[in-house]
Amino acid sequence: MAWDEWEQLKAQAADKQSTQMQLNQSPADPGGGGGDGDLVVQQDDLGAVGHEAFILQGNLRKQADIAGAGASKEGVGSTMQAAAALKSHSFATGSALETTVEIWTSQVKSVLQACAHISNHLDYSKKLHAEEDAKLGVEVHTRTGSAISVSKLNELFK
Repeated sequence: MAWDEWEQLKAQAADKQSTQMQLNQSPADPGGGGGDGDLVVQQDDLGAVGHEAFILQGNLRKQADIAGAGASKEGVGSTMQAAAALKSHSFATGSALETTVEIWTSQVKSVLQACAHISNHLDYSKKLHAEEDAKLGVEVHTRTGSAISVSKLNELFK
């Protein structure tokens, strides 16, 4: 790219920018959604994500345990056994392997905790929103005294 071409591109970019204050906002027609820009999550969506987090946690717990894999009678995993054997023969790889297992185990525990947190939080959110919907249904009634459904309330507020 020639220098004059670079200068020309900079000038074009500067011309496009306004010196007036601009506020960040969503476009008038966000497209691909509800049109009003509100985030909508269905109860089934929360349950599905929470369930997937629960499944991921279970699979990760079983398959990512390199510290306990191939455990001996003493409960020492094969990777840690290999690290100890290498260290006993003065191989630096033994200490490095031991450190790797410790860091891996720490990271796996962090991911397991995150999965549990996601699953529990979504279960809690789902339950809380169901209780709030039921509460609204009891508090808001039609002229005849019957409860108004949450979907009907949603239509009224649009």
